Amino acid sequence: MKAYVFPGQGSQFPGMAQDLYNNSSSAKNMLESANDILGFRITDIMFNGTEEELKQTKVTQPAIFLHSVVLASCLGNDFHPNMVAGHSLGEFSALVANRTLAFEDALRLVASRAMAMQKACEMNPSTMAAILGLDDEVVERICSETPGVVVAANYNCPGQLVISGDNAAVDAACVSLTAAGAKRALKLAVGGAFHSPLMEPARVELEAAINHTKFNHPICPVYQNVNAQAVSNPDDIKTNLVKQLTAPVRWTQSMQNMIADGCQEVIEVGPGKVLQGLFKKVSRELPVSSAELIAQ
Repeated sequence: MKAYVFPGQGSQFPGMAQDLYNNSSSAKNMLESANDILGFRITDIMFNGTEEELKQTKVTQPAIFLHSVVLASCLGNDFHPNMVAGHSLGEFSALVANRTLAFEDALRLVASRAMAMQKACEMNPSTMAAILGLDDEVVERICSETPGVVVAANYNCPGQLVISGDNAAVDAACVSLTAAGAKRALKLAVGGAFHSPLMEPARVELEAAINHTKFNHPICPVYQNVNAQAVSNPDDIKTNLVKQLTAPVRWTQSMQNMIADGCQEVIEVGPGKVLQGLFKKVSRELPVSSAELIAQ
C-alpha cells in the first residue's frame, strides 16, 4: 500500500514549482488559475521572491500548497494513493489528492486560513520552539506547569516535539525543558503560536469558510493531524480540519498508524524532504522517496 504525504510550512524555497510551470502545460494552467483566484501573481514570488518574501504566512501557505498539488497532478498514471496525510497545512494538499476537495476550493480555504492565522499572530505576540531529546510526556508535563499559554503543538517524531504559546511562556518552558535534559530547545522563525489556543480567532474564521465549501467522499482515507486516524467521512474530515488550528499535529502517531495499517511505501509530494526524514526516524525499513523524482 502506498502512502502519499504532503509537507507543511517551512518547506518553501525561492524558485519553487518553476520547473513544473516551465515543463508542463497543465501545471502552468493550474498555477495561472491560482494567480487569478488569489488576486495576485503568487508565481512571481514563488519563482523570483526572496526567502523573506516567501516567509510571509499569506504567501507561504498557498505557495507550498500549490507546489504540492501541482506536482501531484503531474504524476499522472503513477498516482495511486491508498492513504494520504499532510503535516498541518499539508492536510489541505492531501485532501485534494484524495479528491475530498476540488483544487480551486482548497486554494481558497488555504488563502483564508493563511490570512486568518496571520491576523491571529498579530493579535498575540507568540512563538514556537523545537524540543529535542525528551519524552513527549515530560514536555507535556512541563508545559502544563508553566504559567501562561504554552502547549505541545507538533509531535513530529519520537524525541522531537514542537511547543507553541505566548513569548514569555515559551521562553520559560525552554529553560525548564533544558534543565530537564532536553538536548536542544530551539526557538523557531515563525509568525506565531500555531496549533495552540492562541489560534482561536483564526479557527472561527476558517470554520465559516469550511462550512461554505463542498467536501466530497474521498477515494482513499486521510490520516488527519487531530486524531492520527484514517478518516473517510466528509463531515468528520471537515470537523477535524477546523479543530486542527488550535489542536496539536499528531504526526508521530499518524506515521505509526499508517505503518500499522499496512503502509509499504511512502512518497512525499511537495517541496523539501522533511517528511521523508521523519518517517526514517520511525522505520528504517520503510521505502521513502520524493515525487519530484517520479515527475521528471
